[in-house]
Order: sequence, then structure tokens, then C-alpha cells
Amino acid sequence: MDDLPVSPFQELPEALVEEMLSKSEAAGEQLYNAFKEIKVNRDDLRKNLAGKGLLSKDSDYGSPDVPTTSGVDGSYGVERLLSSDIVAAAAVAMEGLVPPSEKRYWAAPHHRVFIKPMQHNADSGTIVRGIMMTMELDLASKAPHEVILVDGSMTTPFIYLNQSLNAISGCLNLKDDFLSRIDETLQNYLLILESQRTDKSWAGLPKYTVKREIGEILKWSEAHDDRALLTSILEAGEMTKPIHMIQPTDPWHLNIPADKKASLGDIVDKIIMALKNIYVFYYKPHSWTPAFRVEVSSSVALNRNRLAVVLQALRSQCITPSIMECFPLYIADRMVKHLAYCIPAFRQIMTQHMANKHTGDVGEIFLGMHGYRTEIGR
Repeated sequence: MDDLPVSPFQELPEALVEEMLSKSEAAGEQLYNAFKEIKVNRDDLRKNLAGKGLLSKDSDYGSPDVPTTSGVDGSYGVERLLSSDIVAAAAVAMEGLVPPSEKRYWAAPHHRVFIKPMQHNADSGTIVRGIMMTMELDLASKAPHEVILVDGSMTTPFIYLNQSLNAISGCLNLKDDFLSRIDETLQNYLLILESQRTDKSWAGLPKYTVKREIGEILKWSEAHDDRALLTSILEAGEMTKPIHMIQPTDPWHLNIPADKKASLGDIVDKIIMALKNIYVFYYKPHSWTPAFRVEVSSSVALNRNRLAVVLQALRSQCITPSIMECFPLYIADRMVKHLAYCIPAFRQIMTQHMANKHTGDVGEIFLGMHGYRTEIGR
């Protein structure tokens, strides 16, 4: 009996559990009504989409050879201790399923890791997330594959980097670690955003977004986001034609430190220009996959041959219903998301090392290294 799994409700009062279950049923009814509404209106929504010239098929762009592919994902965590904090970040790049005609580029996944103890600081998570993004961009820019898939929106690095730049003045322990990477990071980011090389394309695949480019054009109900509707509307092999990504109300801005504005001002301007030329489309490669939101540069979206290669990459990396995303992104995510679970092990190793060197009461070491909680993010 001791081996039986513990119920998530076991430690809750019975009355609380009953109320939660009853409200869950009511929430389920609301979700079902929304789902039923989509099914009833599906044909009209498809006609609406086709009537605006936004519906197309992947076969319209041809069938190029299966390209080599890789996926990049990252994760970070902060372990809050009694005496200090431990921050950690990692990024993993995983090669996709290799075409039969190609040799393997990477025999093993590539990775970047950052671990550091530091004093308590409320902004440490924000900055270590920025460090995580620098490592993701480094791997994505250097991957030798024809199509590199990035987990998240193409705008996410800009947002995370700017948030880190806004926070570094109050976190001196991580300031140099972050700023020492910013020059190369911005160059890597610009390379990805512009995607000027014809033999290499980058695509962002956010799992979640509040943007509704298609919904706003077609005046769809705000109760449903584009991805949810298009998953039901599109059939296998169908896609929406690439359109400009919605731009934020406030202009893009990167809070570069004053001493770096002279050297980085030009590249920041180019990045902002590239962000204004991001295109988005939705693509459902198979009946068992959801509609993927795909963000690419204008140089890819407006070139039929390059767009066909990206479509072929997505189609060839979704080969089984048991994985509802592209294979390299799925594996990279599975690997890197375990970082947070490893941080307590890092803390234990550090504690043991400190205890071995300490000549006084080791209880002081163990008390100071007591962990309260682990904050994680991706």
C-alpha cells in the first residue's frame, strides 16, 4: 500500500474538495459550450477565411527535400536559501530527425549552463532569465542546420533582454555576467531576425500568445484566440497565408546602458526594424497536431522556396500523435525543464563541499544553506 500514488486532494479538507470539484464541473460546462460553438460555426469560419484569401495549402509551395532541423529551448531557476540565493540557467539545442540522405551534424545535444551563488535580490530571476536568453540565442545562431526552431515568439528575446537591462542596476552580482554577453547576443539576435542567408532559416513557435492577427482581420469573437480556432478550422496540410505580426502600442525600446549606446545603437535600430518585419502564419501539418503559430522574418515569408523548406521541416518533425509539437523542440524542452529539479542537488553538492572545508560547527553551514523555495521559469 505504501507504493500507491498520493492523491492531490489527500491533504485538503473534505468540504473544500467537494466545492472545488463542483466548480470544476461548472467550468467544464463553460468550456464545452465554447467548444461546441466552434464546431457549429466551423464551415462559416472556413468560408470567411478562404473568402479573405488567407487559406492555402502546403502543397501550393512545392515539396522540397526534407531539411536538417534543430530546436532550441531554455530554462532558469532561483533557489532561495536562508543566507543567499543560487541562480541557474541552461539552454539546450537538439537536432531533429535526420533526413535519410543527410549525415548527422550533431551526435549529441548541445548546451550552455550558468550557475552562481549570490546575495538575496528580488530581481535575480529577471536577470538570470535574460542570461538564459543569451544562451538560447547563442545556440540558435550557431546551429549548422537548414531550419532552426526556437521555442517562443521571435519577440520574446527582446522583451526578456529589456527587462533584464532595466533590472541590472540593482543587482550588481549578476550585472557583469549579463552585460559581458549583450554585444554578441544582439548580433546573434539580429542574425536570427533578418534570416538573410538563403541556406538557413529560423522560425519561432510560441505555444501561447494573446495576439489575434487573423481574428482581428476577420472580426472573430475575442472569446477565442487564433490558435484555438484554427486548430479546429484547418485541415491537415492547410495553413494561413503569412501576414504581418501585430505590433505593440508602445514603440520598441531597449534600455542599453549609457556607456554602450555608442557601440550598440546601430544594431539596436536594425533589430527594431527587423521586429517590424516579422510575419506570422498558422500551419496544421497533420490531423493529429494542433495549428502551429509560426513566426518568421520577411525574407523567409515572402520567398516561396524558403517558406516551403520551413513547412517541410515542420511537417517532417511531427511524425507521431504522441508528440504534439515538433520533435527537436519537444526533446529540448524535456531536457531543459528538469533544470529546476536539479537545483536542490546543486545546493546539496555546495553544502557538502562547504562542510568538508569548514573547521567549526557544520550546523551553521547546513542552517545557512537551508532552502525555502525554488522559483522556476522558461
